[in-house]
Amino acid sequence: MQVILLERVAKLGQMGEVVEVKPGFARNYLLPQGKALSASKANIAAFEGRKAELEARNLETRKEAEALAKKLDGERFVVIRQASDGGALYGSVTTRDAADAAKEAGVTLDRKQVQIERPIKELGLHKVTVRLHPEVEAEITLNVARSMEEAELQAAGKTIQEAAAEEEAQAEFEISELFEDIGAAQLDDDETSPRPAASEVGSGEEDEARGN
Repeated sequence: MQVILLERVAKLGQMGEVVEVKPGFARNYLLPQGKALSASKANIAAFEGRKAELEARNLETRKEAEALAKKLDGERFVVIRQASDGGALYGSVTTRDAADAAKEAGVTLDRKQVQIERPIKELGLHKVTVRLHPEVEAEITLNVARSMEEAELQAAGKTIQEAAAEEEAQAEFEISELFEDIGAAQLDDDETSPRPAASEVGSGEEDEARGN
């Protein structure tokens, strides 16, 4: 099916181009979203008549999107999720989760603007594309963690595995220190314990001799 694009569509074409697409893609996405019209002679003529208006509108919305992209690009948003000790999520992070996390931070996004190419199913830092306009994108990072404390560790560049290893090493160190302290205290007790005088030892031997 041939359609004429009313705006740029990624991997498809620019505004005003007539392209061939699958009928289902046109009926279910392009046409209802107002991104294209069927490429009939009447629609092509109508587009030519509105081309200047559409280009002006596109330019205005693009400028607004570019301004937002400057603020948004590189931002990090925390998403708290339950996960196993190995870091596997019980579920996955969705575009709605990303939009909600941004909203909590004071940035309004539509979940349809968030592009997650692969399901996020692990803790960590995940880069995500936000399409603010057909010609404008920004990249954000989702910091997926089990707690805010864990999110702070990840933001500092540590994985949960590294943090767990550090905690385990610290615990082992504290245990070894404790045993060393206990050993040192026992040595001190042994050194400070009173010992029988030589005269006392001798008198005891003499008494045994007399008894014999």
